[in-house]
Amino acid sequence: MLTIALAQMNPTVGDFDANVAAITARMQRASSDGADLLVCPELSLCAYYPGDLFEDAAFLRAMQQALNKLLEASTRWPGLVTVIGTARPNPGVGKPLYNALLAIRDGQIVAEYYKQLLPTYGIFDEGRHFEPGPPGACTLAIAGCKVGFMICEDGWNDDGRAYAINPFEALHAARPDLVVSINASPSDIGKRAQRHVVFGAACARVNLPLLFVNQVGGQDQLVFDGASFAMSPTLGVQFEAARFVEDFQLLRFAAGRFSRTDGAAFPVPDPDGISAVEFARRQIVLGLRDYARRCRFQKVVVGCSGGIDSALTLALAVEALGAPNVVAITMPSVFSSAGSVTDSVALCANLGISLTTHPIRDIVAQYEAGYAQAFDGKLQGLPLENLQARVRGTILMEYSNAFGALLLTTGNKSEISVGYCTLYGDTNGGLGLIGDLYKTEVFALSRHINASAGRELIPVAVLDKPPSAELAPGQRDTDSLPPYPVLDEILKWHIEGRRLPAQESAQALTLVDQLRETDEGRALVTRILGMVARNEYKRRQAAPIIRVRSRAFGSGRQLPIAAHYPTGDDA
Repeated sequence: MLTIALAQMNPTVGDFDANVAAITARMQRASSDGADLLVCPELSLCAYYPGDLFEDAAFLRAMQQALNKLLEASTRWPGLVTVIGTARPNPGVGKPLYNALLAIRDGQIVAEYYKQLLPTYGIFDEGRHFEPGPPGACTLAIAGCKVGFMICEDGWNDDGRAYAINPFEALHAARPDLVVSINASPSDIGKRAQRHVVFGAACARVNLPLLFVNQVGGQDQLVFDGASFAMSPTLGVQFEAARFVEDFQLLRFAAGRFSRTDGAAFPVPDPDGISAVEFARRQIVLGLRDYARRCRFQKVVVGCSGGIDSALTLALAVEALGAPNVVAITMPSVFSSAGSVTDSVALCANLGISLTTHPIRDIVAQYEAGYAQAFDGKLQGLPLENLQARVRGTILMEYSNAFGALLLTTGNKSEISVGYCTLYGDTNGGLGLIGDLYKTEVFALSRHINASAGRELIPVAVLDKPPSAELAPGQRDTDSLPPYPVLDEILKWHIEGRRLPAQESAQALTLVDQLRETDEGRALVTRILGMVARNEYKRRQAAPIIRVRSRAFGSGRQLPIAAHYPTGDDA
C-alpha cells in the first residue's frame, strides 16, 4: 500500500524563496500525515513558465540554490520521497536545459526524468529552451510500489499523431504499478474533459493507473485550473482535486485503485464539471487576482461607460479583489446619453464601489479649437470619435499613475477581432479581463452573475440597451458591424475553427455556409475577414488578456502584421 500526498500548488515564476517554502511546508505536512510520496507539479520549483529567464545566468543560479535548499530540507523527513519539477542543465549537444522531474529523499536525488515531448505550438514554446529527454522509462520503488514517471505532454501523444515517440509505450514495457504525471496544463473551455478523455484512453490501452498532478493559478495570460485527478484503467476518474484553488489531498493506492486513507472511496467526480459560463467566470477571477498580486497592485481602475463591457469588467474585478479595491471613473462627453451616467451610478451602487465623474466635454472642445487653428478645418468623423476615446484613455492612465491602480481594459473578443477599438484609447491598460469572450458571451456571463447573486448586480437597463460606443450622435455598434450573434459565429469559425467544441464548430460552420449562399452574405464574410486581418497591428499593441478559450489573442495566435490574407471563398 502506498500513501500519496498530492500538492496542487500555485507557485510564482522566479520567487524561489516562496516556492521552496511552499514545497517544504507540504513536505512537513505529508510526513506528519504518514505519506510515503509527495507529488508537486511540473516546474514547481520555478513555476511555469519562465520563458527567456531560462537564459539568465542569475536565474539559473538561484534555481540551483533553491534545489539545494530543498535537498537539505528533505533530510528532516528521511522516509518521504518528494517529486518536484525543475530545469536541469544539459551537458551535451542541443538546447542548454532539460525540463526535469526529480524525486528526492533524505538529501539525495533518487530518480531523475527528463520530459521527452516538448510542446512548441499554440501558447507553448518549450523547444526554445529545452532539449528532449532521452527515450525510455524512469521508475522508482516506493513503499513496495513500482512508480513510473512522466511530465505533462508526454501523456498527450498516445494516439501517435503529434510526435514520433510515445512515452506511454516505454512505461508499458517497464510495467510500473502506478504512473505519476506532473503537469502545468493551462485551462480553457473544455480542457478538463479533454484531459480525462486523452489520459483515460491511454491508461485503458496500457492498463496502468495514473495520478495527474497539475499547477493552479494565473500567470500572465494563462490560468491553470488545478483539477488534478487519479484514474484507474477500468474505473476511470476515481478522484479529482478542487478547481481554481490550491489543494492538498492524501490518497491510498493499493491493488491498482485509489481511495481515501481509511479505504473509503472518494466522491465520484461530476463528468460534466461546471458550465462554460461559470468556467469563464472563475478563470477570469483567478487570473486577475494572481496577476494583480504578482505585479504588486492593490487596486484596479476601470472606465465606466454605462455599457455592458465595463459593467462586466467591474463586476469581475469586485469578485476578484473586493469592492474597496475597485475604482470606476465615468467620463461623459457631449454625445453621452443621460442613461449612460445614471446606469453607471446604479451599477456602482449595486457593486458597492466608488464612482468618480470626470467630464471630457471641455477637453475635447479645446482639441477641436486647436485642430481648427492649426489645420484650418473642422475636427469631425472618425478623428473626433477616436479623440474622445484617447482622452478617456489618458485620464484613466493619469489615475493609474497617480494612485498606483492597475488599469483594466474593457474590450471583448468580438470588438478586438475586427478592430472596433481605439489604439491608445480604450486599448490603454495593463490587463484585459473579457478580451477572450465574444460579445454574446459577455451578455451571457453578465446574466449568469446576476442569477448567481440572486439580485441585480448589473442593471437590467445595461443588459437591455443596444450596444454603442457613444462617440457620435445616435451611434450604435450595428452601424458598423453585423448583429453580434452573426458576427460572433463568423469570428469563431475564422479564428478558432477546429479548435472549437464540436457543437460550437458545427453551429458556426452552418451559419457561415448559409451566408455564403448569397452575394450579400459572401460579401459580409469577406468584409469581416478583412477587418480581422487589417487590425492585427492593434492587437499586437494591446494589453494582455486572460485566456478563456483554446485560441486567444496573444502568444496563442501568432500572425504577421504586414501580409496578404485570403478572404471570402478563398479562406
